[in-house]
Amino acid sequence: MILVMRAVLTLVGLVFILIGTSFLIDPAIQGGDFGLVAKGAQGLSTIRADFTAYFWVAGGTLVIGAWKRNGDLLLVAAALMGITLAVRGLSLALDGFYEGWTMPMAVEAFTVIVALFGSRVLPHSALVPDAAETL
Repeated sequence: MILVMRAVLTLVGLVFILIGTSFLIDPAIQGGDFGLVAKGAQGLSTIRADFTAYFWVAGGTLVIGAWKRNGDLLLVAAALMGITLAVRGLSLALDGFYEGWTMPMAVEAFTVIVALFGSRVLPHSALVPDAAETL
């Protein structure tokens, strides 16, 4: 079961890394797929930098956490996706529903569940007391 969990975490992480890379390569096209329209160089720069960083961090922590069997790293991706899911839900309440709103929320919820489950199954790093505390 742990092997399957690690494979799922790695696969999801690699998909996020690919999405982040597509924002790096062509932010206008990828931003459009996410409902964003860049307004000049500043808009392109913002989409390119922010979304690349978001997806690379989420994907990277999933892949490295699965590879190194480190449950701590998975909590980073769970937090990113959990916050995204919560704010997207808030936005639906404040701004209204739109066509296709279920897919991103399903992906975010799935990622939170898988990352939290993986974090429970995989080991966490031991807390090492500071040398001054042991004296």
